[in-house]
Amino acid sequence: MLEKFSYDNKIVRNFGIATVVWGIIGMTVGLLIAFQLFKPSLNMGNQYTTFGRIRPLHTNAVIFAFVGNGIFMGVYYSLQRLLKARMFSDILSKIHFWGWQLIIVSAVITLPLGLTTSHEYAELEWPIDIAITLIWVVFGINMFGTIIKRREHHMYVAIWFYIATFVTVAVLHIVNSFQLPISAFKSYYLYAGVQDALVQWWYGHNAVAFFLTTPYLGMMYYFLPKMANRPIYSYKLSILHFWSLIFIYIWAGPHHLLYSSLPGWAQSLGIVFSIMLIAPSWGGMINGLLTLRGAWDKVRDDAVLKFMVVGLTSYGMATFEGPMLSFKQINAVAHFTDWIVAHVHVGALGWNGFLTFAILYWLIPRIYQTQLYSKKLAGFHFWIGTFGILFYAIPMYWAGFTQGLMLKEFTPEGMLKYPGFLESTLQIIPMHMFRGMGGVLYLTGVLVMTYNLVKTVKQGTLLADEPAEAMPLAPVFIPHAGEKTWHRALERKPMRFLVLSLIVILIGGMIEMMPTFLVSSNVPTIASVKPYSPLELQGRDIYIREGCVNCHSQMVRPFRSETERYGEYSKAGEFVYDHPFLWGSKRTGPDLHREGGKYSNAWHFNHLMDPTTMSPGSIMPPYLWLIEQQLDISTTASKISAMRSLGVPYEDDFEETANKNLENQAEMIAKNLAADNIKVKSDREIIAVIAYLQRLGTDIKAEK
Repeated sequence: MLEKFSYDNKIVRNFGIATVVWGIIGMTVGLLIAFQLFKPSLNMGNQYTTFGRIRPLHTNAVIFAFVGNGIFMGVYYSLQRLLKARMFSDILSKIHFWGWQLIIVSAVITLPLGLTTSHEYAELEWPIDIAITLIWVVFGINMFGTIIKRREHHMYVAIWFYIATFVTVAVLHIVNSFQLPISAFKSYYLYAGVQDALVQWWYGHNAVAFFLTTPYLGMMYYFLPKMANRPIYSYKLSILHFWSLIFIYIWAGPHHLLYSSLPGWAQSLGIVFSIMLIAPSWGGMINGLLTLRGAWDKVRDDAVLKFMVVGLTSYGMATFEGPMLSFKQINAVAHFTDWIVAHVHVGALGWNGFLTFAILYWLIPRIYQTQLYSKKLAGFHFWIGTFGILFYAIPMYWAGFTQGLMLKEFTPEGMLKYPGFLESTLQIIPMHMFRGMGGVLYLTGVLVMTYNLVKTVKQGTLLADEPAEAMPLAPVFIPHAGEKTWHRALERKPMRFLVLSLIVILIGGMIEMMPTFLVSSNVPTIASVKPYSPLELQGRDIYIREGCVNCHSQMVRPFRSETERYGEYSKAGEFVYDHPFLWGSKRTGPDLHREGGKYSNAWHFNHLMDPTTMSPGSIMPPYLWLIEQQLDISTTASKISAMRSLGVPYEDDFEETANKNLENQAEMIAKNLAADNIKVKSDREIIAVIAYLQRLGTDIKAEK
């Protein structure tokens, strides 16, 4: 007998609205920081809008606010219909929605204030990390509660990807968030140096895999057949795609750390599995594109399907390029350049952006019981968005090639042709202007979509509780012919599916990380490397607060071009007291690992006050507030104590004399500046930053 029930479309609507609103905000901030890279005055002269502080705001807003809300919109819509059941709890749905929005608002507030851990894609401080964990658990309970009360025996392929997303993101977030709190919004990571770098990029790469990829693949498997009115091309290919993808992806993180101080065996594992990753990634793309076989006439006339096709193509391009970038010869040129920025944004703008737009265009008219207001505007959005991606990506590829090759070029006499870094920065400014133009085009398309959707909503009425009916789940399932396979049986056991997915994704992470953490010889110590002085430690925290790591690396790779330009290549043992590591992922400015002693204190002071006086043409903003703001030394003792508990060998009771030590070193720097006719109080933040910069890379001497 049929059971009557209803689907909750209100929660889908709410996440849809949030997707659009946060998308506009996140992309607007992205456009601002893109313009700051060729017009530094757009940093606006205050500490809250500098590139270093709002770049993580852009990434968090686009990843967790725009894409995150888009995921929940698609999951809440498709999950109910695939399982023929309303969401487990309307209350949990509301808690999930409002909790997620509060987390995003907290990021909007804290990141411009400089409250950051500095871990890429995980910059939010520990109280917000706890909130994320709780809301993710709420989402999981709601999802699995719905799966358990389903009216369909088999879980469709989209649900497999949703389950893998939930369990893997939970593991990634928890492991990467082990921090020791110092205060309400300050903490130090438990890991240091090489170990911290391995954990961060195990997390960072797999945040891309299991937040930006697997849930979108799940939505592709649901929405594309619906949009095309055709079954998915291959069920068997979907099985192979799913299990191989979640197993292989988790190993690939170390390819972000090639030629770094990470042990070579871990780098090699990252390379091997990155190359293997092409097969499952393209398996998903092919399964999606072949679903449209025989329907290309429909694609030509339907903007929604065009978005899906370009989105899938972008996914294929990005997942081919990623493994290619893991080849050491290519990585040697591409890493730390705009080539990586182009690669990331092909995936973000094409794959995540275009799939989200397609789902919004398809879903909103259905829950509002109407037709899309204007198909012409949707078509315009598709073309201006596509041109936006091209205008964004092509100049960034060109900039990456240009900078990567310039910095490696030698004269016939064996000297660096461009010994400084600034020459390459000035050379690629026109490419950054074109990139900004691409951003304008892409954002214009989003605004046009927003207008189109608002008009669609106004001409319809929300079907908040959509009536549905289905047969109840039979207590005993009798499989039909062809359904007696191990996987078909597994599809009826959600908890077993969850556990098996967990085991599959844990294997790679454990094999890569355990030797680095348990075998001390993998990270050898260096006797001459000493802990930071209290003043240097405070300066390092200001460096983190200002987001300097967003533009400067602290990792000299073992290339002649880098050792000639920066100094001795970086050793693993130099970072054993760095909580967190600060190797960086993009060089908008030069590497700073050997900065100590290169220039005078006066040079650093002038450079921070007005970078163009020391480096004409520099795009770095001035940091005038560092000379105005008094250094907060009330936290020194707690920071020293925390570091000791993390294994940094400060003397017992050193925290009692730490501030005296700090003041003495600060006085020495202030007197040195006074000798160069620079009068500044010794208790200013700029003194601490100079102390930190002058310490960098000075613990070891290059072998003659």
